[in-house]
Amino acid sequence: MAKPKKKSSKSKKRSQSEKPQLSLKEQLAQKRQANIAKKEFTSLLTAASFSGVFFGILLFFVGGIKVAVPGVLGIIILALSYKYPRQALLAFIIYIPFGGTITYYLGNSPVLQLAKDAFYVPALIGVWQSSRKQGLPFIIPKAIKTPLLILLGLCLLTLVFVNAGQQFNPPAVGPLQKAPQEFPIGLGILGLKVFLGYVPLITCAYYFIRNKKDFLLLSRLQVVLTLICCVLGVIQYLLLLTGVCQGTRGFEGDSLFRATLEARCYFGGSLLYSPEEGVIRLPGTFVAPWQWAWFLISSTFFTFATGFTDPSIFWRLIGLGSLASVFINAVISGQRIALALVPTCFVALLFLTGQIANLKRFIPIGIGLAVILGIAMVTNPAVVQERTESFTSRWEASPPQDFIIQQFEDNLKNVGPLGNGLGRATNSARSMGSTKLIETYYPKVMYEVGIVGVLGFLGLVTALTTSAFKTYRSIKNRNLRSHAAALWVFVLFISYNTYYYPLDVDPVAVYYWFYAGVLFKLPLIDKQEKASSEAQNQVNKKRPL
Repeated sequence: MAKPKKKSSKSKKRSQSEKPQLSLKEQLAQKRQANIAKKEFTSLLTAASFSGVFFGILLFFVGGIKVAVPGVLGIIILALSYKYPRQALLAFIIYIPFGGTITYYLGNSPVLQLAKDAFYVPALIGVWQSSRKQGLPFIIPKAIKTPLLILLGLCLLTLVFVNAGQQFNPPAVGPLQKAPQEFPIGLGILGLKVFLGYVPLITCAYYFIRNKKDFLLLSRLQVVLTLICCVLGVIQYLLLLTGVCQGTRGFEGDSLFRATLEARCYFGGSLLYSPEEGVIRLPGTFVAPWQWAWFLISSTFFTFATGFTDPSIFWRLIGLGSLASVFINAVISGQRIALALVPTCFVALLFLTGQIANLKRFIPIGIGLAVILGIAMVTNPAVVQERTESFTSRWEASPPQDFIIQQFEDNLKNVGPLGNGLGRATNSARSMGSTKLIETYYPKVMYEVGIVGVLGFLGLVTALTTSAFKTYRSIKNRNLRSHAAALWVFVLFISYNTYYYPLDVDPVAVYYWFYAGVLFKLPLIDKQEKASSEAQNQVNKKRPL
């Protein structure tokens, strides 16, 4: 047993000796660069802080402290995000799952609703300028360029002929009726931002990841964020269960069955907790319960990928623990769609990624997950029974397929060639004008940009999904290939899902485009790993025995 130890110690010493030793001149040059970077950061932070405080004082007199504080923070974040786009994108991904909680802790100011874009927009400008200087493509992959430009053109036609027409030629009102106060062009711009504003995240993610180290950092960070959010979700449920938070208990009438901000419990926003009526809808760390449900659904793909493919056993265990926490929250959150889709997506991933054939890895993982979920079900049988009965009764009362068909039929009747205007069915744009609530995605798109616009969007997501499939199939490394397969299944699932509208709001509106960009970078990482392995083999061959 002593010989392998000697051998390993020798190999460690050899690998350390093979690291290139920097000369004194190179070390001094690195130190100078570090000092320059530190001075640039300090001067930028100082200038941004002074500017932020100045405008903050002005905002204080206009809207008070609730507007001033977000304004100061926003100016500082905008300046830093433009200068350091990679760090801004990392902060953007971290902020997404906690945005709802942060918003309500800081006073629910309208400015805070756009806080995440203070990271995204300057970083996007920085990435665009950098790619332009280096002559790198900005639309990635090339296959989506034509469908994207066609869809963008159709949206601009709707904006010009429909939204602008509503602006300059509003519909006539009766003699005793008051004309609605609307800004249709602003409504259209906000609608376009929600519809296609996050597509450039593909490019941002592609250039964010430079090597395998960056990729592992991102995938592990996502798993940790999911685990933290799920732990907070369990704590939220326990606070309600023990009576620390009352939820909607004691409310009267319809309030017993409607999520409200008044019932907020430390994390997230509006919630519904009326156990005596058999209804629970928890928001987790998000603004609304259904956003939490789609966070759990999307997290199934990311935690699965890390749990099965990470090269480190420690991070595989963290990923599987995070996946188990997603399952637990799918049960206790009261969200029927999460209860249905989280296990369904998990089973689909097992088959579509080929992990079910990897018995050495799948059997221990499957047994571990079964034990964790079994314990959770045994200790909370009433909760499991209640959620199951709620799901089955809802399905019987209103089957999803019938609901989707009805939404198509209802909205097809009143749709022109270019739709009714961008933003007209976008809830987040309601401050600019009246909007219609449409609870399924493709009927919502059809209502806004017409049938031709729906076909244009289908062309875009089909091109994206096809390119994602070809990309994942081109990867040779087994772990990277399996991770890419999980991301491809996620892109496929969201591309053609029309139940509700997750592509309109956080977190899916961000994760869909961002992780598509991650997927498209994996073949380059695969080539880097292959080249590194071949170089190492060449070095080993040259070593004397």
